[in-house]
Amino acid sequence: MTAIAEQKKVSYFREVQNELKKVTWTTKEELIFSTKAVIMATFFFGFAIYFTDLAVRHGIDLIAYVARLIFG
Repeated sequence: MTAIAEQKKVSYFREVQNELKKVTWTTKEELIFSTKAVIMATFFFGFAIYFTDLAVRHGIDLIAYVARLIFG
């Protein structure tokens, strides 16, 4: 490895280290709250999609049943 390549690598890692110092990390409380919010939203939307799917499926079954009654 050449000296220039080694110097670029060191420079890159120094820049990464400097950028990481600028990051504002979340507190433990914020992280716990955000995690709970994501889990609750996931369950809420999961159940909403499930019940919507059930309603659509039963609606289509009802339409098919009525069509069978009418058309034989």
